[in-house]
Amino acid sequence: MPSPAEFHAQVDAGDGNLRLAGDCRTTDLGALEASLLAWTKAGARSIDLSSAGRFDIGPAWVLKRAFADTATAPEIQGPLPSHFTYLDELLHGASARTPAAASMEQESPTLVRMGRALETRGENWFEALTYGGKLITTAGTAWTSWKRLRIPSIVRHAYETGYQAVPVVAVIAFLISVISAYIGAQQLRPYGGEIFTVDIVAIGVLRELGVLLTAIMVAGRTGSAYAAELGVMKLNDEVDALESMGIDPYEVLVLPRILGLVIALPLLTIVADFMGLLGGAMLTRYLIDLPWPQFFTRLDEAIAPTTFWAGLVKAPVFGLLIGLTGTLRGLQVRESSRELGRLTTVAVVQSIFLVILADALFAILFLEIDF
Repeated sequence: MPSPAEFHAQVDAGDGNLRLAGDCRTTDLGALEASLLAWTKAGARSIDLSSAGRFDIGPAWVLKRAFADTATAPEIQGPLPSHFTYLDELLHGASARTPAAASMEQESPTLVRMGRALETRGENWFEALTYGGKLITTAGTAWTSWKRLRIPSIVRHAYETGYQAVPVVAVIAFLISVISAYIGAQQLRPYGGEIFTVDIVAIGVLRELGVLLTAIMVAGRTGSAYAAELGVMKLNDEVDALESMGIDPYEVLVLPRILGLVIALPLLTIVADFMGLLGGAMLTRYLIDLPWPQFFTRLDEAIAPTTFWAGLVKAPVFGLLIGLTGTLRGLQVRESSRELGRLTTVAVVQSIFLVILADALFAILFLEIDF
């Protein structure tokens, strides 16, 4: 086996050229860093690697970092160290600042950004499709074998999502109903139609406000919690540990959370509807001196039999959307706690957007079928 060639580094201060020769081992890091510092001060115009031999991964990383820190891409003569490819894969495409890549970024920065955005979007769609396929497979297996459906875990998540959220949902629904009733009464008073405030409160709360506000609050409270919990598990390699033991993480971590949310959200919607009607009744009693028996008589006249169900039928769909978004974003965490925070925020924003979009589609559907 041939002995390694001795490492040499020579800097030409006038031309800004650095010439490296021989094998650069970890023990040569000091000499390499000193030569790179002198090369940077000389302008870092070019580097000659034609006589360089093998680079250990430590010196290769120092050289790669020096390329990234230069103001302009240096001219490179000879092949780059083989470790550069590994470091690029390890860092998920961190820039090696090769002349071709630097030239492309300088000449077409907009095109490069568009390409990277499209690549990221494509990866996200692929991950979403993979997630959906695995979840459907897991749900189908659990449907055919009830023993694999983890009932205690589903009940626990339904309790945390539903029962523990009752106070905040009740208070918000009550206050929103009071505000709606107050505005309605003030607008109808000049026309002597204060009695129709009951119609505004009842139809608004039962069809839209109750379920929509509940879903938005659950998206902020539970959607972020799902993303954060699964993200921390990904960072701690707990999900990989389950897979190494032959346990399906979708069966243990994902499906119980989604089912718990689908069960809890309709129950929270019923609470929000009740508190919303209570708030409207209290305000009309105070503002327009409407007795409670008359309020409930007008309530019975104002709402159709389908009014309550038009709001309640949306709740499981909203719960499904929030659960899918939160768990998907949590499983996408890979690199750092910074990415965990970003994806948690993305989960909340996307959950609220999907809930409002689904509510708009339900409104169009109900209008078409006269529901």
